Amino acid sequence: MTPAPEQFAQSTRLQTLREALDKGAMRQIGRLLNALTPAEIADLLESLPPTQRAIVWELVDLEDEGGVLVEVNDEVRNSLIRQMDSAELVAAAAGLDIDDLADLVSELPDAITREVLRSLDASDRQSLQAVLEYEEDSAGGLMDPDTLTVRSDVNAGVVLRYLRMLREIPEGTDALFVVNRDGGYLGCLYITRLITAEPEQTVGEIMDTGVPSIGATATATEVVTLFDNHDLVSAAVIDDKGKLLGRITVDDVVDVMVDEASRSVLSMAGLDEDDDMFAPVAVSARRRSIWLGVNLATAFLAAGVANLFEATLDQVVMLAILMPVVPSMGGIAGSQTLILITRGIALGQVERSNARWLLSKEFGVALLNAAGWACVVALLTSWWFETWKIGLVIALALAVNLLCAAVTGVSVPLALKRLGIDPALAGGVVLTTITDVVGLAAFFGFGTWILL
Repeated sequence: MTPAPEQFAQSTRLQTLREALDKGAMRQIGRLLNALTPAEIADLLESLPPTQRAIVWELVDLEDEGGVLVEVNDEVRNSLIRQMDSAELVAAAAGLDIDDLADLVSELPDAITREVLRSLDASDRQSLQAVLEYEEDSAGGLMDPDTLTVRSDVNAGVVLRYLRMLREIPEGTDALFVVNRDGGYLGCLYITRLITAEPEQTVGEIMDTGVPSIGATATATEVVTLFDNHDLVSAAVIDDKGKLLGRITVDDVVDVMVDEASRSVLSMAGLDEDDDMFAPVAVSARRRSIWLGVNLATAFLAAGVANLFEATLDQVVMLAILMPVVPSMGGIAGSQTLILITRGIALGQVERSNARWLLSKEFGVALLNAAGWACVVALLTSWWFETWKIGLVIALALAVNLLCAAVTGVSVPLALKRLGIDPALAGGVVLTTITDVVGLAAFFGFGTWILL
């Protein structure tokens, strides 16, 4: 696969930066950083070891520091914050939008947070507190309170004159939100429709009432789904009484999508997307040891099942040669189902209402695969070991484990979700344990019954 141009650019910037660091060319580093956006600087910082990261951070322009702190992952952000004094932190936070500031203040020391709040005017302080009332991964936590609102009885010409008087509108504004006297959300007035309307037409005549709003308590995943289904660029966020609180724009949704993709991939291995790739060895080892310990415990459980059939193994050595086949096939089949169901849960496509249908479907798929592959394995092993009994043992065990894997792949993520546990994080461990134990128990059980 050919790397994307963005990957070439990032790789080139990183190489140039490292060469400049090796030469001590601080002016060159400064020029490079000044040509980048805060998000690009954040990517570079996350790609550097701590010592080099500290040097580069000292060269980042003060006006960019707040934006960079918002973009880097939590662990890197905390390490950078520890390098900054109180005045620098307050200055970095001063130029941020309210929604970005809300993401940052939760990571700041309490004393700094109080200073930041004191530096805001009354309106911004109220808006920030409104965002902080909601969970970080909710629509309320993602929203930007900075919106433009109009009333439905105002003429288009009046609205255009109002916008010209403002001279500057919130970044990413594609629509104005129409509200009633009490601030209740009524619909959207898209800029494109406004500038093509007749000046005497009222907002009520040209606004779009079919654009869905988002409840402030909606999850980030629900926000992404709404934007995807309706091809939105922005959407209004409302409280439980229908009052307009703020807006979410597509750039916020893209950030959520990137975070979710990263979280899904890393959580499969028990890792956190906010971990620093260049964290100290001891820190990384401690984090990974937790899941290594869990895996070791499950491996001993599987070994204990095999030990129950020690007498069978002593008499039929051929079973030891074939022992890895059944658990391995069950693990692969179960993982396929597990990933599909976990993804469906994340997208809101899998619920209790359709779980039974999905279970039946996956069981049917497993039944067909079990019949086909059991025959293949039976023929191969019968030819290899010159006895049909070995072929029958592994065929029956494989069929049982594939069916078990299908049931487990559907039921485990649903059960974990009900328990409040992330299926992407714990599902693989549970699935592997079950398919290993069931696979070995079926294999040795049928071996004992048929061969002895």
